[in-house]
Amino acid sequence: MSSVAPLPQPSNPSATQILDALDTVLLGKRGQCTLALACILARGHLLIEDVPGVGKTTLARAFGGLLGLPWKRVQFTNDLLPADVVGVSIFDSKNQEFQFQAGPVFTSLLLADEINRAPAKAQSALLEAMEERQVTVDGVTRELPDPFFVIATQNPGEQRGVFGLPESQLDRFLMGISLGYPDKEQERLLLANGDTRTEVDAMQPLIDPKVLLQWMNEIDEVHMADSVLQYLHDLVIASRVEQNGLSPRAALGLVRASRAYAFVHNRNHVLPDDVKAVFASVAGHRLTGSVLAGAAAAKTITDNVTAP
Repeated sequence: MSSVAPLPQPSNPSATQILDALDTVLLGKRGQCTLALACILARGHLLIEDVPGVGKTTLARAFGGLLGLPWKRVQFTNDLLPADVVGVSIFDSKNQEFQFQAGPVFTSLLLADEINRAPAKAQSALLEAMEERQVTVDGVTRELPDPFFVIATQNPGEQRGVFGLPESQLDRFLMGISLGYPDKEQERLLLANGDTRTEVDAMQPLIDPKVLLQWMNEIDEVHMADSVLQYLHDLVIASRVEQNGLSPRAALGLVRASRAYAFVHNRNHVLPDDVKAVFASVAGHRLTGSVLAGAAAAKTITDNVTAP
């Protein structure tokens, strides 16, 4: 009888260290931080929707420090122009030619802060970058660094001064999460210890970009059994019954997100619980246009589909 070679075990001893470090600045948000790390390892972009002041920007800044990635922040406002994001060509009178001045998008991690405070024209500046990992200005296409991620924060749609993201923009985000208010005990601890922004600025990288790229490649080696894949597909089909459901591209993202979530938990195979754990974050914002409202819609689907 021939023996089956064991699947390679994920080499990610520092994944837990990254989450432990995030615990020090985002108290009581281990679940959301785990989803955010899985999103990054799956090469996905992350949308964080919540009211101001609950730690959305802190999470994005902490990832930049802990992953050893160069990062930049753009504050999206109602007067932001596409050139403020991607860059612009400026005429050099001395050399009699146009010189391209790269915008902040040319980095490994871009924090798009309050992305829905900017109108559609400024939002659209990120479409090509997020999908193709490149930027085209004046007919010239320039590649973005590898890896490249966008972590965007947005305020709830019912707040004043926001412009809803169109479906095409929402679909560029692999996951959408909400941090929510801290529980009573964690908030009391926060009040006692003070602002954590100084700790975020002092964070040192726990891995270097080469290791991060290695982890991303190992995601593809995480095994998904046929029964688990069938369960995942059943969830996708169920999302299409009463609304504009998940597209094949979203379904592929769900596969990769499930593998990344298993990887973060140091497993070389995907469990049905992994699929269920990431489903709301992958599906919610696509189903309803809102992370907060989408969580309830996603839960209805997972409650009605039987796991193996």
